[in-house]
Amino acid sequence: MVLLAAAVCTKAGKAIVSRQFVEMTRTRIEGLLAAFPKLMNTGKQHTFVETDSVRYVYQPLEKLYMVLITTKNSNILEDLETLRLFSRVIPEYCRVLEESEISEHCFDLIFAFDEIVALGYRENVNLAQIRTFTEMDSHEEKVFRAVRETQEREAKAEMRRKAKELQQARRDAERSGKKVPAFGGFGSAGMTSISSGSIITDTIVEPEKPKISAAPVRPSGPSKALKLGAKGKEVDNFVDKLKSEGETIMPTSGKRGSDASKALPPPVNVESVHLRVEEKISLTSGRDGGLQNMEVLGMVTLRVMDDKNGRIRLIINNNDNKGLQLQTHPNVDKKLFTAESVIGLKNPEKSFPLNNDVGVLKWRLQTTDESLIPLTINCWPSESSTGCDVNIEYELQEESLELNDVVISIPVPSGVGAPVIGDLDGEYKHDSRRNVLEWCLPVIDANNKSGSMEFSIPGQPNDFFPINVSFVSKRNYCDIQVTKVTHVEGDSPARFSSETSFVVDKYEIL
Repeated sequence: MVLLAAAVCTKAGKAIVSRQFVEMTRTRIEGLLAAFPKLMNTGKQHTFVETDSVRYVYQPLEKLYMVLITTKNSNILEDLETLRLFSRVIPEYCRVLEESEISEHCFDLIFAFDEIVALGYRENVNLAQIRTFTEMDSHEEKVFRAVRETQEREAKAEMRRKAKELQQARRDAERSGKKVPAFGGFGSAGMTSISSGSIITDTIVEPEKPKISAAPVRPSGPSKALKLGAKGKEVDNFVDKLKSEGETIMPTSGKRGSDASKALPPPVNVESVHLRVEEKISLTSGRDGGLQNMEVLGMVTLRVMDDKNGRIRLIINNNDNKGLQLQTHPNVDKKLFTAESVIGLKNPEKSFPLNNDVGVLKWRLQTTDESLIPLTINCWPSESSTGCDVNIEYELQEESLELNDVVISIPVPSGVGAPVIGDLDGEYKHDSRRNVLEWCLPVIDANNKSGSMEFSIPGQPNDFFPINVSFVSKRNYCDIQVTKVTHVEGDSPARFSSETSFVVDKYEIL
């Protein structure tokens, strides 16, 4: 067979997407497609029409037509088989079969058409191979990414080693009688241990460089001593070059949270005493009910930016009744915390470190109690004559929470087109490349605690699991908050700001 062109056009003959496989002008293809609707006889149920020079093989797609233009001596059976493959490719890239959707994904369709036909002749490919070819999965790219991740890990290890060297220099400065604004290990070795043991914060704290007075200039010979700042200039130049080449450079300091936590905007007004209350949940549940495991990790992080507020105490309000395991930093007075729920230093004469994030209190909750699940997901796939009818619903059990940017990701079978959506609360998005149906809900709270979605698609009940959930929240799951900050001397209140985040590490229904 010789296939001249493949096109998606309207019922009036207007071309939306057309791919010519032989030399053909735009005027010629537009004329052929414009003449196509006039040749069809409405009284007959043929799938092809002919003229003196070409043959049109077509298939209706709701309000559109998938049309193949071939020579008259081509094999009509092969033409029909090729037409079916073209018609199955279009739902892979287009959620709905409308003119705007076809135009939006026109280049994806053209690339897929090129995998089916080359120089007018059909290639021996199926739908799964077309999807693999257009994704252009590269082994070399995977190797490059693995090498780059290895280099990043080595760079982080080098950064930790440098941090230890700076800490040693700081301790040497303290021994020599220099005054360094810190106290025994808090924010250096002590802070490193609490940060490495926590899953919420993975911050590498770089201590302040010791203030060493400048030595007199030597009169003879060039100095071979380490030049502070020279390395920084080289790094800055290297970073500038990377930026000019289009690379995205992430800062090496500060908090490195999950993608969900990045959705929370930073606080607008930050006081000299700033507190972060962070929680992360990891949950695995069965599709027929039953909580396999749920773990919530939380931490209170303190940052002091003014030496006047270094000697302070934090009043903690713990109203949680879920059976938490609490743990304070080794430099915190545990007796004071146990008796009065107050976080203060063992030595009240010392101050918290300046401009360092210090984890002062952390907690952990691990349970298999179903009543503690914050958001339950119930999925009911039932087989029908055309495939599967799926009903999925959510219910907020912890009504004190307000969940934002909720995305419930449901896997769907590949190569069967887009799902047909019935009743729906919120919005949805079908990703045909990842074979995922995303149910998007901007807010779930006490006023919007339940909702449901129905859809139909060919497949088996096991095709729709596991379901993954992601969300962010400005209210924490465990009711622990810092209600007041006071100075050690005089017990007068200190101004402070705080931010709270509750994010998902893993939330899966198997």
